[in-house]
Amino acid sequence: MTPPVTTLRPGDQLASAVCGTRVVVVRAPAGGSAQLACGGSPMVPATGAKPAPGGVAEAVTLIGKRYVDADGALEVLCTSSGTGELSCDGVPMTIKTAKPLPASD
Repeated sequence: MTPPVTTLRPGDQLASAVCGTRVVVVRAPAGGSAQLACGGSPMVPATGAKPAPGGVAEAVTLIGKRYVDADGALEVLCTSSGTGELSCDGVPMTIKTAKPLPASD
């Protein structure tokens, strides 16, 4: 089994050990240390990782969406959807919302 990633860097590709979720790190915390998990299990490097069989048919992580932690220090892009919920240091991550455009008067 591949060990979980503890030091995150932009560009890292990670995969869930329990479902088909795969992400790419867009922004990492200043120290780089955060525990990124999916479905309660730590995420592992995507190279050679195989998703666990089975699971619920409805995806929880959505392909093409960016997820951020509560502080906004960690941002990941989902490249493959899955049934597990993303969390950072035990706190669920949320879908990043678009910035509102300035009013044009």
